[in-house]
Amino acid sequence: MTRDEWLTVTLVVAFATLVTAHVMLLVGLLVRQPRWRALAAAVAPPLAPVWGARSGMPGRAGVWVASALAYGVLRWVARR
Repeated sequence: MTRDEWLTVTLVVAFATLVTAHVMLLVGLLVRQPRWRALAAAVAPPLAPVWGARSGMPGRAGVWVASALAYGVLRWVARR
């Protein structure tokens, strides 16, 4: 597997993980009070892991942060 193929696969996996974690955080926020946080986190994505961790979803928030960092680093590496 070449470097470009490896980078493409890991970028796709990191992004898919980020989107999945974000949706799971939004669903978790939607079933907890206050529900407006889900809408706000949908508009401003960095709020999702903060409010998720405070609402009893530290695992989901951790996956969100880790995948966002991985995606950012991989994007940076891809530009080099």
